[in-house]
Amino acid sequence: MKMKGFAGKILHVDLNNLTTSVIPTAKYQRWGGGHGLGAALFWDLCQEVESISDGRDPRNVVTLAASPFSGTNVPSAGGRCEVTGIGTGLKPKNWFTRSNFGGQFSAMLKHAGWDAVTVTGAAPYPVYLDIRNDKVVIRDAAGVWGKDTYDTQRIIQQEVANVEATAGWNAQLDNNEIGRTTQKAAVVSIGPAGENQSVLASLVHGAGHGSGQCGFGAVLGSKNLKAISVIGTGSVDIADPLALVNARFKTRELYANDADNVTVLGTPSNPDAANVHLNTEVGAHALGSASRALLFAPINSNHRSIGCHGCINGCKQRRDGYGNESHCQTTVWYLAPALLAARGEAALKMTLFDDRKDITETMMYAAETIQRLGINSYPLTDGCLWLGTLAQYGVIGPDKPINSNLPWHKFGTMEFCRAFCEAIAFKTDIGELLAEGFVEAARAVGREQDLKEGKILQYPYWGIPEHGYDPRAELTWGYATLMDSRDINDHGYNWIFWNVNYEIAAGIEHPVDAETMARCYTEKMIPYAHDLPLALDFSEKNMYSENIARAVQWQMHYNRFYKNSLLMCDFRWPDCCNLNRPDFRGATADSEVGEQVYWRAVTGEAITFEEGIRRGRQVYNLDNAIWTLQGRHRDLVKFEDYIYDKKYDHSKLGSYCWPSTNDDGQWAFRDTVGRQLDRQGVEHWKDHYYRLEGWDLNTGWPTRATLEQLDMGFVADRLAQAGKLGREGGVQ
Repeated sequence: MKMKGFAGKILHVDLNNLTTSVIPTAKYQRWGGGHGLGAALFWDLCQEVESISDGRDPRNVVTLAASPFSGTNVPSAGGRCEVTGIGTGLKPKNWFTRSNFGGQFSAMLKHAGWDAVTVTGAAPYPVYLDIRNDKVVIRDAAGVWGKDTYDTQRIIQQEVANVEATAGWNAQLDNNEIGRTTQKAAVVSIGPAGENQSVLASLVHGAGHGSGQCGFGAVLGSKNLKAISVIGTGSVDIADPLALVNARFKTRELYANDADNVTVLGTPSNPDAANVHLNTEVGAHALGSASRALLFAPINSNHRSIGCHGCINGCKQRRDGYGNESHCQTTVWYLAPALLAARGEAALKMTLFDDRKDITETMMYAAETIQRLGINSYPLTDGCLWLGTLAQYGVIGPDKPINSNLPWHKFGTMEFCRAFCEAIAFKTDIGELLAEGFVEAARAVGREQDLKEGKILQYPYWGIPEHGYDPRAELTWGYATLMDSRDINDHGYNWIFWNVNYEIAAGIEHPVDAETMARCYTEKMIPYAHDLPLALDFSEKNMYSENIARAVQWQMHYNRFYKNSLLMCDFRWPDCCNLNRPDFRGATADSEVGEQVYWRAVTGEAITFEEGIRRGRQVYNLDNAIWTLQGRHRDLVKFEDYIYDKKYDHSKLGSYCWPSTNDDGQWAFRDTVGRQLDRQGVEHWKDHYYRLEGWDLNTGWPTRATLEQLDMGFVADRLAQAGKLGREGGVQ
């Protein structure tokens, strides 16, 4: 039976035969939507996962999925879209993984009557998918192949809209089969980087919504799928619209703040950190230091904020000039080169309070350049600096050991940025070396030691660049990423880092003390640590404890259902500690406005918050079963050498303070800079974690008892057939 909130249909696109078909959603409702839906479809449709080593294999199954919340006004949950499938550029294997983007695409998909689009095979020539309500056409993409993502979207939107449209109305089909709408088609596209199957390629929707991590741009490029366009004139069937509206207003009443009273904090950097020099083997010039400043693009009060569908935040801005709607890390990947080009050595002494208007245009130009070409910005942040360092010391250039004819003498300028990005997108010059990512590039030129020692190229896990949060300091981010397939990208706990360390840097008294902060968070960790504040104790004595393992377990299960499957925004949820409340307790798990309240209002199914966590555990175990079939083993789950061998020596905000206790049990925000992880200690932590999950301690594989407890006996059967079912009570 179809639950409310679901459209009821999944679009299956078979590119091998250029056909489409409908899969009923009812079978997959248990997985929630988003990631859960994508993982379940992959499990059913990809029967040869053991032999697929690269996401560009045509047998790969890629799904773009909405959720029951998509297209609704659930706060900060109506506009996310989850991308799943085997990725590219991951190490040591290309795992089944995930990416995500915001905007209007998933909402429009729901309004057109679809819960997801799942793609198999590869087209014999470039195509794009044209979805208009129930009518789906696979169209020749010759007219947009080779175009950037902005031009591709505009051209397809014009093709979708009838040329006879007048007075702001668009007729969306010949002969007005579905009537008229003021909406434009929502289009997600790859750029030239994806067409040329670079693992650095991303998907781009709108002006600034990108799905970058794990190289899904290359995956769509390998399938000859240039874009997916969707427009719908329907709506989402909600079980209790009044309950939904009341919950949203109640959330605002109890937990929101008055935007006019928001205080914007500046943050000075540590002047010592700016002078940390690289080993002379790479280059003594401290090019890498400025990249840790993370100076996001400045906010202009004259520009209008814009958010994803139904969002309460509006974290993007409509801008004049370059970089419209780009924000966060996309706007700063070229910061350090731009600073050095504009200010020379003076750039190394900058603080986060210093004016940077002279480089803002360059930063935003760099942001727009990668958006247009469809390139993931994260690998470029350290990667561009690494190459610049090598060029400075004569390793890269015309007739140098690494031959390149790019204008390296103009490093940090717009001209170099354009040449560098186009080389990546079109696999020319240095882009040919980088086509399989910076990890493979470093190995190819004999500089693997730069990876092992974390010299500018900081890739601590799975061949993915550090997200800005070092595992030696931010334990939950590091451990959770080890237990996943990519950087965890979870800003739930990470909110503590930003707020606490901004306050320290700006000299502001903490509104919430460390013990209260820990209790606010752990109270939400139902059912694993809701009475265990030590689950958020980041002291050295607690680094490898079961307490921290419980925090990560909750994080993984919360994410897999509420965040990755229901697609609640990473920057808004979970809401554990809320500064607008006198008791500082957040909205997560609240009986009036918690996540489970919105689920009931939309779908009509009454569940507890804890049941949602259990469903997240189901999704996560399905993921682990897929990884197990792919060849994952406990021995592969480890950090890069420098995480164990070197101390973490600086933070982008000067300090890296977290709640922790001393030997007397006294709580405080204490700095985690200056420590490193121990190999044996991490293995001990993994013992705790595998035991909590009910996995084989020797292999990390799911056991039959665990899977059957989760109503997943069918998964245990397939693992057993493959000879990869975990042993009950497996002990090292």
